[in-house]
Amino acid sequence: MTGDLDPDAEVAIRDLVDEDLDWVAQRERDIFGLSAWSLSLIREDFFHGFSRWRGIEVEGLLSGYAVYGYEGDAFHLMNLAVVPEARRQGLARTLVEDFLAEARRLGAPDAWLEVATTNRGALALYRSFGFEDVRVRPRYYQPEGLDALVMRLRLRGAAPAAQ
Repeated sequence: MTGDLDPDAEVAIRDLVDEDLDWVAQRERDIFGLSAWSLSLIREDFFHGFSRWRGIEVEGLLSGYAVYGYEGDAFHLMNLAVVPEARRQGLARTLVEDFLAEARRLGAPDAWLEVATTNRGALALYRSFGFEDVRVRPRYYQPEGLDALVMRLRLRGAAPAAQ
């Protein structure tokens, strides 16, 4: 599946369900290694958190997911992942678009996220949406000790961009 997405491929975003959580936990381990969310943490947040769990399918095959929601007064992208074999097809972009649509639907003033400072692809993606660097959180991702860049996109109350 790596490479350009077939323009006729059916891509759908849906809310994840309980039966998807084992798949998510396995992808977490595969993609994030030691920093992966555990199945118990995933289940706890899924059933008791203030988050929305979304999956993206290509031709009916779950190929990525995102977790987002309100944390206090901030709308926050807490996790986003696309399986390696489905990357570079615009699926992460589609998930970010879905995240921002939900933030706007709920009237959130800002959208927030953290991303590893070493994740160049994700940094480029988020910046293409207009996310701005806010601060670095040293050693945020454990146990690797990777720094996280906190990013924000103002959704309302911001001056229009200069033409």
